[in-house]
Amino acid sequence: MNTPLILPFFLPQLMIILLLISSRYILSSAAAGKWDLLQSDIGITAMHMQLLHTDRVVIFDRTDFGLSNISLPHGKCRDDPNERIVKHDCTAHSVEYSVASNSIRPLMVQTDVWCSSGAVTPDGTLVQTGGFRDGEHAVRKYRPCSDDYCDWEENGGGLLVKRWYATNHILPDGRSIVFGGRETFNYEFYPKRRGADKVYESPFLRQTNDPGSENNLYPFIFLNEDGNLFIFANSRAILFNYNKGVVVKNYPTIPGGDPRSYPSTGSAVLLPLKKYGRAEVLVCGGAPRGAFMKARHGAFVGALNTCGRIGINDANPSWSMETMPMGRIMGDMVLLPNGNVLIINGGGSGTAGWEYGRDAVLSPVIYRPYNRVGMRFEVQTPSSRPRMYHSTAILLRDGRVLVGGSNPHEFYRFTKVRFPTDLTLEAFSPSYVNALRPKIVAPVSQSKITHGKPVRVRFTLPPGRVDASSVMVTMVAPSFTTHSFSMNQRLLILSRMNMAIVAGRTHEIQVTAPGSVNLAPSGYYLLFVSHQGIPSEGIWVQIT
Repeated sequence: MNTPLILPFFLPQLMIILLLISSRYILSSAAAGKWDLLQSDIGITAMHMQLLHTDRVVIFDRTDFGLSNISLPHGKCRDDPNERIVKHDCTAHSVEYSVASNSIRPLMVQTDVWCSSGAVTPDGTLVQTGGFRDGEHAVRKYRPCSDDYCDWEENGGGLLVKRWYATNHILPDGRSIVFGGRETFNYEFYPKRRGADKVYESPFLRQTNDPGSENNLYPFIFLNEDGNLFIFANSRAILFNYNKGVVVKNYPTIPGGDPRSYPSTGSAVLLPLKKYGRAEVLVCGGAPRGAFMKARHGAFVGALNTCGRIGINDANPSWSMETMPMGRIMGDMVLLPNGNVLIINGGGSGTAGWEYGRDAVLSPVIYRPYNRVGMRFEVQTPSSRPRMYHSTAILLRDGRVLVGGSNPHEFYRFTKVRFPTDLTLEAFSPSYVNALRPKIVAPVSQSKITHGKPVRVRFTLPPGRVDASSVMVTMVAPSFTTHSFSMNQRLLILSRMNMAIVAGRTHEIQVTAPGSVNLAPSGYYLLFVSHQGIPSEGIWVQIT
């Protein structure tokens, strides 16, 4: 007999007034989200970010930038005779950000992590791979701790070939696939295991490479419910059986045929897995074909203003196209706990790359995937701070979105450039953050749940009308985010069994944990309860 795990909760009431402006999108009232400056200077630029189950965020940029604005502790220094800029460097190029204390701790990274990739293992360790020069074969591990003494562990030869601008995805067996990279048309796995300790060629990467522009770097990769990988690069997508090394399905080219991958950088998400078997991918923004070469010669083409949406398991998959309120290049797409998608950061013309982006897009947009077509986009409160090349955004446990980075030029330069290096951290709070929210009844941390087993979630609701049919329990896998793509980002809407009143405003809902490692690879997730679209703060759970 299975005894359901009891996890508590609490909810708010919606306090947003939406003004219908046109049939194309919704323009929100002045209460559509809020910006807060968290840190005016974290010492480095937030080029790569990962939230860990300790509610701390690992952030890093690159080691060949020159001196950062934060010193390493205890007289530590990085000595590299091959370094071009600073051979003896006593500044940090990685930090740990504590969400709870809003504080920064410098970390020591030895090899160059510029334009690298990563994933979190089932035990919560960040495994980070590749980079530039002395970092291109490196594997680095960061094991979370609560005593402020953990730091990077490095293996300079952990990868068989160089990986720069590659994508990582955690697999059902706990390994990562490390796919692609600049002039690297193959993939490998980490950690190695007998029979899978070599490099495997990818014809798809060769086929999607545009000479001179590439347009297939940082490919968008998502684990499908059947255990295969959906892989999108340039303007094409495949369903890939990595166990057999074969393409299971070729999808139609996205309408218009324009590239969406780096440097014509759009973004993509696997939409919430609401009904298992119906998996959809949403790809938004990017740059028209040829935009990268034009930007190199000083001509900045307007960014794409379209999104393509496709059911990857449909019998005859086809792209459904939608129009965003504005074009966007280098935008980040963040899954919110209530199932909506936040599109944030980026520019309105040009491409990714040094000095190649223009016209900063300051207004985030929320995409509501289950609204009718034409009523899905909602423009949010604009930021005052451009977030261009090398900006990032990730979801935090309290439902805010942490935003940082922007340095579309080499080295730490703060003057006499169009978009100076940005060392700040901000939080964007969707309107639900300031609403009355569901609330966990009793603190629960790092609870363990089991695939396919029942889970009871106990939560309280604020006064007001209760709509039991709107209560939803979600699990979100935090992502490794860089270059406008959130690797391993995943949101599951858990199947409901029943809901009952416990006492007063306290309720309990019984749901079922995802049934397999294909749906939810083992590891740490954020679990939320939403009522009428307003999510609680999350709690950490570990699914095994």
